[in-house]
Amino acid sequence: MYHYDAASALEELSSEAVLPSPVHVRDMLIRSALSPEEALDMNRRFQEYLRAFGSAQEIAREILVRLSESDRKP
Repeated sequence: MYHYDAASALEELSSEAVLPSPVHVRDMLIRSALSPEEALDMNRRFQEYLRAFGSAQEIAREILVRLSESDRKP
C-alpha cells in the first residue's frame, strides 16, 4: 500500500494508473527532508496536483452520473 511510501505510489501509478490521494502525497511531503527551496517548489507542485486531482474527480463524477442514468446495452 502506497499511503506513506512515495516509491510504492510511483510503482502503483505506473502499473495501475491509480493516482495517490492528495492527503497521502501531503503526508509524504511532510515526512521528507527537503531544503527550503525544494520544499517551496514541492509545495507549488502539490498545489497544481490538488487542482488537477479535483478537476479529474469532477469530470469522473459527471461521467459516472450520466452513465448511471443511462440504460445499459442488452
